[in-house]
Amino acid sequence: MTALQRTASATWNGTVEAGQGQMSATSGVLSNTPYSFATRFENQSGTNPEELIAAAHATCYSMALTLTLNEKGYQPNQVHTQAKCTIESQNGGFKITKMYLETQGDVAGLDAETFQKIAQAAEQICPVSNALRSNVAIDLKASLA
Repeated sequence: MTALQRTASATWNGTVEAGQGQMSATSGVLSNTPYSFATRFENQSGTNPEELIAAAHATCYSMALTLTLNEKGYQPNQVHTQAKCTIESQNGGFKITKMYLETQGDVAGLDAETFQKIAQAAEQICPVSNALRSNVAIDLKASLA
């Protein structure tokens, strides 16, 4: 397979606390989607970069886990992953410090211990995990449905 590129853009207007921005992606899934200081740091309704990273990590890991299960001969009925991205104030700025993945698989004929091993192996091949790993702690909890 050849290299793939995905494109998104963001525009910001005004000061960091009073301003606002819009983001778009070429797929159309994001189209002038608003974001602001309040949606990022004050829990106001709306999206923010950390939520988007969490969404990317949850989707990527779910696919990596399904691939790893398939390679081991298992066909999951469902894999569900929730990701939580932690951002903290550090040294006068902010840093994403942790990603927490909680996944649950509905997989016939698979015991909990084997599922744990496969879940850990999947985390090691997940492209988003690998992009984050050197700078962000990744914690994984995996269980069968």
